[in-house]
Amino acid sequence: MSGIIVVGVDGSGTAKKAAESARDLAAAVGASLHVVSAFDSDRTEIFGSGSDQWIVSDADGAEHVAKTVAESLAGSIKVTYSAARGKPAEALIKEAERLDAKMIVVGNRRMRGIGRVLGSVANSVAHNATCDVYIANTYDAD
Repeated sequence: MSGIIVVGVDGSGTAKKAAESARDLAAAVGASLHVVSAFDSDRTEIFGSGSDQWIVSDADGAEHVAKTVAESLAGSIKVTYSAARGKPAEALIKEAERLDAKMIVVGNRRMRGIGRVLGSVANSVAHNATCDVYIANTYDAD
């Protein structure tokens, strides 16, 4: 399988472990990896004083998370990254569709106990994605 594998990250240890599984899977099947971090609002804040001001937005924060993880995974495969607007599951699915990805990789965080009842990103992606979904075991990551 060549093509693109999409993985979602949020800065957590479980997301990092899922991203590492995605990298290993991409290397094994000859695919490239696209790291995505979701943001849900267009909130921005301005910091600084005088003429030195910095505008920081949720999109910037999400892109920073995706870039940091992507850089840590780079090596024998092509790794790209982006920030995507929306709730995590929706953003991952939209990015996978936009890129015509072959697979989405997510961690299994919140798939046990009360989180399973309330829902999880993995559960939502598994039920709504138009491509294959791989759920990485990340229980011992955090």
